[in-house]
Amino acid sequence: MAGKKFDVKITVLKKIEVPDIHKEYAAEGVHIHCAKYKEGQEYLCKNVEKPEGFCSWAWVAVQDKVVFLALGHDYPWIKQKGVEIVSCADGLHPVLYKLERIEN
Repeated sequence: MAGKKFDVKITVLKKIEVPDIHKEYAAEGVHIHCAKYKEGQEYLCKNVEKPEGFCSWAWVAVQDKVVFLALGHDYPWIKQKGVEIVSCADGLHPVLYKLERIEN
């Protein structure tokens, strides 16, 4: 496995609304939820590069975890091997992502 990089699938698990936070801090006209994605939407990350159409801000939040999985490592706090759950860093529009190493 040395040197091999696996592809990683990124799935939009859940878009979370935080209306109390949004009401207090969001500027007028800002969406209450992330307008970029739909739950269940998938992206394939090849060669640990940002998939086309994937949000650059979200990529910053997931990139190091994608690299870790792509290199064949596992997170000990996750039941499934080759999986990680991570969230976007946007506090007004949180999104949860499932990262899955593709082993084929």
